[in-house]
Amino acid sequence: MALRTRICELFGIEHPIVLAGMGGASTPELVAAVSNAGGLGVLGAASCGPRQLRAWIEETRQLTDRPFGVDTLLPASVRRRAYERSGGRPPQERMPEWQRFAREFMEREGLELPPMDELLRDAGLDARDRDGPPVFTPEFFEAQMEVVIEERVPVYAAGLGNPGPWIERLHRNGTRVISVVGTVRHARQVAEAGVDVIVAQGHDGGGHNAPIGTLALIPQVVDAAGGIPVLGAGGIADGRGVAAALTLGAEGAWVGSAFLATPEAGIREFQKKVLVEAREEDTVVSRAVTGKPARLVRNRWCEAVAESGLEPLPMPFQPMVAMPVLAAAHRAERGDVAPGFAGQGIGMIQDIHPAAEVLLALVRGAEQALHGAARFVVPD
Repeated sequence: MALRTRICELFGIEHPIVLAGMGGASTPELVAAVSNAGGLGVLGAASCGPRQLRAWIEETRQLTDRPFGVDTLLPASVRRRAYERSGGRPPQERMPEWQRFAREFMEREGLELPPMDELLRDAGLDARDRDGPPVFTPEFFEAQMEVVIEERVPVYAAGLGNPGPWIERLHRNGTRVISVVGTVRHARQVAEAGVDVIVAQGHDGGGHNAPIGTLALIPQVVDAAGGIPVLGAGGIADGRGVAAALTLGAEGAWVGSAFLATPEAGIREFQKKVLVEAREEDTVVSRAVTGKPARLVRNRWCEAVAESGLEPLPMPFQPMVAMPVLAAAHRAERGDVAPGFAGQGIGMIQDIHPAAEVLLALVRGAEQALHGAARFVVPD
C-alpha cells in the first residue's frame, strides 16, 4: 500500500503529511528535513519580523530544493484594529497591572530579564528588526505578507485568520494557500475566499486550536469544504491518527507535536526532554501567552495567570507581557515555566528521533492501520 491523495499532487510531494508551522520550532532545518523526506515542511514564522522571515526563506531554499511553506498569523481582531475590551477598560490601560504581575511572578520564580537582543532572538526576531513594526500589530502582519508575496514561496499557510485579502496576489505567484480553521463557520469563510487546502484542527491540537474535538471537527469541515482538500489536525502523533483522519474524509494530516521531539526542531533541549517525559494529561488550554486560547504543556506561568483572576489581554498585548517571562525561563532552562506548546498526543512521544524517521513512521503506521482495518470489512 502507498498513501497518495490530492494533497500530494497539489503540493508536489510524496506523502500527504504536512509539518505544522509551529512558531519557534518549525525552523529552516526542520522544514527542510520534512520536505527532503517527502512531506511538506512549513516554516513557523508567526513572530518573525520581515528581515528574519526573508532570511529563513533563503536558508530553507539552501537546505532543500523541494516544496515548502510559510505559516504566519492573520487574526481578524488585530487586522481590523477591533481590540477587545474587558471590564470597561481598553487593553492599553490594563497593561501596567499585567506588567506588574509579570515582574512579581519573575521575582518569585527567581527569573532575570534577559538583554534586549536575547529577548528579540527568543521571539524569533533578528536584532535588525527592532526598528520595524511592533510584533503582532496590523503593520507587522502586513510586512510579513509582503515578504511572502515578494519571495514567491510555494505554499502559504494562515495559522489563524482568513487570508482572503491576499489570495489573488498569492495565486498570481503560483503560491498554494492553506488555511487552518477550528469551526465549520470558518471553513466556509475560507472556502469562499478561495483557499486551496483547509486544515481542520481540533481541540486536541497544540497551539491555537478549536473548541471542537478533532474526531467531530474533521468530517464536518470535509462536508462544508465544497470539495476543497482537507488536512486533519489535532492530537495526531502517529500513523493511527493519520489513518483516522483519512477515514473521516481528510486527504492528509497537519502534524506538529510529533516533530517537536526531533534533533532538527528549533526548541530548546530542555523542552524536548519535557515532551518525552510528558503524559497525555499534561497539557492545558490557556490565553496566558498569546491572548487567544492555545494548548501548552502545563506550566507555572499559566497556572499563576489562572489563579490571579486577571483577564488575559487580547493580541498583541498579552504576548508583550508573556514574551519577557518566557524568554527569562528559556534562559534559565525552566521547563516548569516555559515548556512550550504541544497537543494531547504528546503521551505517544517516547524518544527523540530524526524528522525523516518520524515522517516515515507516520506514513508506514497509517498504511498498516488502514490495512489492518480492512479485515473488519467482510462480504455480506
